[in-house]
Amino acid sequence: MTEPIIPADELEAEEMAVNVVSVVDDNGVEHEFEILDELEDGDNYYLALLPSYDDPSELLENDGELIILQVVQEDGKDMLAPILDDDEYDRIAGIFEERLAEYYEIEAIEPDAN
Repeated sequence: MTEPIIPADELEAEEMAVNVVSVVDDNGVEHEFEILDELEDGDNYYLALLPSYDDPSELLENDGELIILQVVQEDGKDMLAPILDDDEYDRIAGIFEERLAEYYEIEAIEPDAN
């Protein structure tokens, strides 16, 4: 028995699918981010995000900074929160940096000099 043939345009669309998450900030403004990677570390779950833009000119103006957030439970819902502990952030950022370096040009994330 042969496998069904998938039209090239459908295959391309499937391969090009982008995972996007919407985040509402403290001011009620919605921002969209592309999920580049996900990481489970012990009981914690993290996302590496890149801002997503509809207008290509906005993409060119963006510095392309990788945003790393932790997924936390709040009132039974998944919420994204900044990583407050500097050592934890540096460790998780280093893991993402290693994992994503093969696909993206990533400048080393410098640890805070506090």
